[in-house]
Amino acid sequence: MKFALIGCGRIAINHIKAVKNNKLELIALCDLIPSHIDLLIDKTEINTNVLKYTDYKKMILEHSEIELVAIATDSGMHAEIALFCIDHGLNVIVEKPMAMSMVDATKMLNHSEKKGVKLAVCHQNRFNLAVQEMRTALDSGRFGKLSHGSINVRWNRNRAYYEQATWRGKWTSDGGSLMNQCIHGIDLLRWMMGDEIEEVYGVTKQQFHDYLECEDIGVAILKFKNGAIGTIEGTVNVYPKNLEETLYLFGEKGTVKLGGTSCNNIDIWNFSNITDDDKKKAGLQEETSNVYGNGHTSLYADMLDAIKNNRQPYVDAYAGKNALEIVLAIYKSQLIGQPVKLPLKDFASSEMTGMFGEGSM
Repeated sequence: MKFALIGCGRIAINHIKAVKNNKLELIALCDLIPSHIDLLIDKTEINTNVLKYTDYKKMILEHSEIELVAIATDSGMHAEIALFCIDHGLNVIVEKPMAMSMVDATKMLNHSEKKGVKLAVCHQNRFNLAVQEMRTALDSGRFGKLSHGSINVRWNRNRAYYEQATWRGKWTSDGGSLMNQCIHGIDLLRWMMGDEIEEVYGVTKQQFHDYLECEDIGVAILKFKNGAIGTIEGTVNVYPKNLEETLYLFGEKGTVKLGGTSCNNIDIWNFSNITDDDKKKAGLQEETSNVYGNGHTSLYADMLDAIKNNRQPYVDAYAGKNALEIVLAIYKSQLIGQPVKLPLKDFASSEMTGMFGEGSM
């Protein structure tokens, strides 16, 4: 299948690895800054004859043979680019968050269905070995009734990180620690505990990153319709480096903790009906080269199969919208100082402008 990548920054290496592992035919690379394309080519040793563009519209209009596009630009451009690609009949893989507003996310979802193309969102940690084991245990009823669960993303992002790209830490183009770093874990928590949520109450603050517009710490409580309670902690204030991303799930018959830097390890695996196989799972560790994990390759493989067999991708637009909805609900809760009822239909991160000042970068 012929493929093009739009956005050649920090996460692009994982996309190129997935392209190679799935034997896609890379036609073109696009980035507003040409040097980003050259650097990506050098780092990944891809074909130096690949076409290079700074205008994604021109690239798409000039190459009708492209069938699949991945979007890895600044978050604020995801919706605009995706809608253009969908309008031209392309299947799309979009990095998280899929959009910066509920309206745009809904447009992307509806438009992809109307055009009959596939839209997948990069919540690639769903493919982690540890996460898949937890999901299998959940689906087979081993937890029993769920009591509560939590996601804790305790990472470090310093000023040097934010200075790598001017769009980072801004309400219209990025969001803060919840939208950028914690949304993967938020996706996992909602997916595991039940997608139906009644109410979200959140508090966010900017403790150390006064040169940004957005939060560097956020916490929230979720009330699920199935009676379970979820908690979220997402921060980039951990000194001096990334500490952990941990997902806990507590049920009447089981307790599981996934750990590591990206929920890639099984730290605790306790069930009332322990088997010999369970003893092997406790302590599972999946080696990863970075906090993004290994899931992009599996996500791409699933997307290709979804296109071939005309089915929904494993991580579809509904999943991306659900994760975005929680982050935006937390933001709205901070803005109004009250819990927020779901579904959330029309809130955008831009409505948080001025919450912590305008930054100084």
